[in-house]
Amino acid sequence: MTCVWYRSQPGQPGWLPYVHAAAWIKLCGIAGNASAVAVRRVSVTEKDSGAADIRLVAIDMDGTLLDPAHRLSPRVKQAIARARAQGVRIVLTSGRPVSGLAPFLAELGIDGDEDYCIACNGGLVTRVGSGEVVVEYPLSFDDFVFCERIARELGVHFQALDGKRLYTPNQDISHYTVVDSHLSHVPLSYRSVADMDPSMSFIKLMMVDEPSVLDAAITRLPAALTDRFAVLKSAAFFLEVFDHRAGKGPSLQKLAAHLGIERSQIMAIGDQENDLTMLQFAGTSVAMGNAVDVVKATARYQTTTNAEDGVALAIERFVLGS
Repeated sequence: MTCVWYRSQPGQPGWLPYVHAAAWIKLCGIAGNASAVAVRRVSVTEKDSGAADIRLVAIDMDGTLLDPAHRLSPRVKQAIARARAQGVRIVLTSGRPVSGLAPFLAELGIDGDEDYCIACNGGLVTRVGSGEVVVEYPLSFDDFVFCERIARELGVHFQALDGKRLYTPNQDISHYTVVDSHLSHVPLSYRSVADMDPSMSFIKLMMVDEPSVLDAAITRLPAALTDRFAVLKSAAFFLEVFDHRAGKGPSLQKLAAHLGIERSQIMAIGDQENDLTMLQFAGTSVAMGNAVDVVKATARYQTTTNAEDGVALAIERFVLGS
């Protein structure tokens, strides 16, 4: 079983794997019981899975909403437009910063003051139209220095995002960092730790490297890191570090409370480990056909892959009833 560390709420003991849905719900004080999240892995094409009372759909971006070429397919766009026409809120949830979501929010028409997005793995929740911050969990410069030192000791590349720019202290800049800068639509700068401004704060910190190198480093993560932060993989080559209060699930829970929407009225769709807490929180959870095994084991339903309009199929079945 893949185990990723996610801290319980302040005042609650211990750490728990993302995959322990019922335990996470209990520790976070979410109403409900274990049976409400009991895994029932069935296809969304089953005839008994008609439209539910869904008022909000939380959708991961890369590997979920976007196809393998990082584009929105016509069928996905149409399904989202039809759901929004019925008054259903569509909330994009991503490890990307807001700038990385912006082109797709605009393409989908999700750009009003009553529209929201969850960025940086839940480290930031904003109103799309006004840019008003609803939830934010920044990391300090001391956090940056601490995590950079551990990354260096583990022999992996490191990067930090302050919301406007991506920084790396590695002169041999990882090509994964370059790709992340491009997809997130943020400029990339090399800057040594000594040259960084101590007054800076960050939305998230990341260890970045080849999957085999990163996986080896994960086995050696010190307790000093996992005791202080939430740590998870968002891709085979990204290990993200952020405030333990953040995460897609906790931030989706806060947004739902802000909007007066019940957990049972939320559907979440995802494919990676950073989607697990929102899948555990949502009343209707859907794993992509291309999802990692732990996501498929956690979600209640499974749709087709992101190359086969899996998001559209889930919306058509659970929201539109078609």
